[in-house]
Amino acid sequence: MTPRDLQMDWLKCFVAVVDAGSLSSAAGEVHRSQSAVSMQLKKLEAALGRQLLVRGPRHLELTADGQTLLGYARRMLDLHGEAQAAFHGEELTGRVRLGVPDDYAAKYLTPVLKRFAPRHGAVEIELDCEQSTSLIPRVTRGDLDLALVSRDHPRRGTLLFHEPLVWVGSAQFELWRRDPLPIAVYEDTSMARRSAINALALQGRRYKVVYNSSSLAGQIAAVESGLAVAVATQCSVPEHLQILGSEHGLGPLEPMEVAVYRSRASQGSPAVDSLYSLLIKTLRLAGQA
Repeated sequence: MTPRDLQMDWLKCFVAVVDAGSLSSAAGEVHRSQSAVSMQLKKLEAALGRQLLVRGPRHLELTADGQTLLGYARRMLDLHGEAQAAFHGEELTGRVRLGVPDDYAAKYLTPVLKRFAPRHGAVEIELDCEQSTSLIPRVTRGDLDLALVSRDHPRRGTLLFHEPLVWVGSAQFELWRRDPLPIAVYEDTSMARRSAINALALQGRRYKVVYNSSSLAGQIAAVESGLAVAVATQCSVPEHLQILGSEHGLGPLEPMEVAVYRSRASQGSPAVDSLYSLLIKTLRLAGQA
């Protein structure tokens, strides 16, 4: 069989579906109807003679062949964009000082930077990983341009989605059976700490703080070693640890409001404008998945 050329429109739809997680979400990004996106994918699969996507329990998932194509597709689209920019656009330059808590870095920030960095290679990104309680005042002062944060009041930044907070323990130790309950907590100003203590107070459950750490790694270490149970964002819980609930005698927790917070000093920076828009566009879709 003679190989068929891969059209850029097919690849654009394919990458958009992978990034958005569904046909409906991708349709708006590529300015096509859902049926048109579906047709483009069928043409791409027919040209390759391979299935690229399968419908999973919550969203579309890549096959092994889809995974292979994705790297090529991104590079082809990035090169195509560079060629267009060379003749029809101005190269984006500058610096973006960006902050993110450890909890959100891997799941939420990495996909955004994977899309941004290849398209805007001349933009320098300085990334700081700290807790939201540290990042928020740094954005307010102008030390950071942008931060992905758990916001501390309803008007802080632009709301993207709600991230569940969960109790986390180790099945090996079953510390949730103890009275008082040994807990690991973040610093005094942490919203996760306040949520945990408020939830226990509402239950009338006795507890004892046995471990303090301002880092996610420290919280996970406390749980893994059998020192305590902890509260974490659902996206950050390792697979080998157990999410605890009412069956373990632990009540519900209020979710975090995840927002992108921008400094006033960064207004007017094209580089910051571009990353800020991409964060909103990508992560609002992620929150709907």
